[in-house]
Amino acid sequence: MGHDMTANIAWTDPRCPVARTVDLVGDRWSLLVIRDAMDRARSFTDFQQRTGIARNILADRLRKLTTYGLLEQVDAPSGKRKLYKLTDAGKDLFSVIVTLRQWGERHAFVAGEDHSVLVDDNDARIPEFVPMSFDGTPLTSDNTHVQPAE
Repeated sequence: MGHDMTANIAWTDPRCPVARTVDLVGDRWSLLVIRDAMDRARSFTDFQQRTGIARNILADRLRKLTTYGLLEQVDAPSGKRKLYKLTDAGKDLFSVIVTLRQWGERHAFVAGEDHSVLVDDNDARIPEFVPMSFDGTPLTSDNTHVQPAE
């Protein structure tokens, strides 16, 4: 994403990468649009049917995600409409989506409650995502800290 695309954003906390990310994709619908794009949604109708989002809100989110460089518009094979496709920056949110999904599996469902699962191309369930240090030690909020910008 180019710096110029985000120049007009009123950042909540300009020096914090978490705050900037939430400012870009932290509303109720944006990550669901990204989730569906990762699951091969391409057209306005695809996104609308999968999320149930109101058309005006969806149009706004698609416009913002395109402006922020997370989605790009491409011509449909018919040439009659535009489709949406993830950019490299949008694809880079995959680990965020996986982490949110796995947190939800652990904390947003009761034991035994049905939910969708993320699998690889061999239909094997995705392993638990755990950040690791260079020496293989699992990283948590207990053994990491934020170093402020200088």
